[in-house]
Amino acid sequence: MIITRTPFRMSFFGGGTDIEEYFRGRGGAVLSTSIDKYCYVTVRHLPRFFEYSTELVYAEIERVTELEQIRHPAIRNAMKMLDMHEIRLTYEGDLPARSGLGTSSSFSVGMLNAFYALKGKYADKERLAREAICLERERCGEAGGWQDQIAAAYGGLNRIEFRGDAFEVRPVIISPDRKHQLNGNLMLFFSGFTRMSSDVQKSNNVTAKSKTAILDEMCALVDDAERVLTDKTRDLDDFGRLLDHTWQLKRATGSKVTTDGIDALYARAKAAGAVGGKLLGAGGGGFLLFYVRPEDQEAVREALPGLLNVPFEFEETGTQVIYYAPETYEPTGVKH
Repeated sequence: MIITRTPFRMSFFGGGTDIEEYFRGRGGAVLSTSIDKYCYVTVRHLPRFFEYSTELVYAEIERVTELEQIRHPAIRNAMKMLDMHEIRLTYEGDLPARSGLGTSSSFSVGMLNAFYALKGKYADKERLAREAICLERERCGEAGGWQDQIAAAYGGLNRIEFRGDAFEVRPVIISPDRKHQLNGNLMLFFSGFTRMSSDVQKSNNVTAKSKTAILDEMCALVDDAERVLTDKTRDLDDFGRLLDHTWQLKRATGSKVTTDGIDALYARAKAAGAVGGKLLGAGGGGFLLFYVRPEDQEAVREALPGLLNVPFEFEETGTQVIYYAPETYEPTGVKH
């Protein structure tokens, strides 16, 4: 039996510039962190006592005898990629799916990590990230960028750069005290509704030529935000002001990014003292992130009484195998 733990990610700046149609021609960059909210994937070989050969437990329960019968596209295609058969897979998450925290990519990374471990093989973080990108973007045909898979695999507070077929993960080096202060000034609220990121991406068509100038500016904000974090003489509140700036830019990339309800919530938080913030993910729903000075945080909570405030901490590890118990497995038909 194998159990993997894979963090969800929080994207601050540069979202949209990690999409191939943009960064292959212009280069892209994002600033993001993983947080201490995780998905857990448990995998083992299914004992041969049942009428079915594979059992999958996530939001649904699937029991099938052939891979092609699997309805979940990521599981079906991942099992084909790594030639997996006769397994029981269980998914659990600390936060709801489709909420702007890269949950589907964390699942893909954690699942691939578990599959490799079940085969008795080690896959490094780059391999897991690249294969998760291939799984979601190519084999499953889902629209979106590369940052989620990379953040889930590597973990940590990073600047991730994209150019051509390559990506580079560069940790943002700041003092523990400044990092702790940043963490303490961020508030996460759940809007109460979810959406398919791939559907929002397709609808907004963020990489259309008419939006290139907006993405260029959003990419440039990665440099600005990194300088705020690494220069200890800078006012950390500038990070919140830049979040507000990038949110206004993001709102201009498509009609599906926000709603009247989300805009109203954002305005109420700003009026209560939030320096800035943004809706996480592709848009349309999920989690709202705000930068709020500690003395204003209670006022912001009171201004958003219908929303769940979710405390979190930054995390550094990325995907991990947290339980490893190898099994003896021989494919059906092997003669003794």
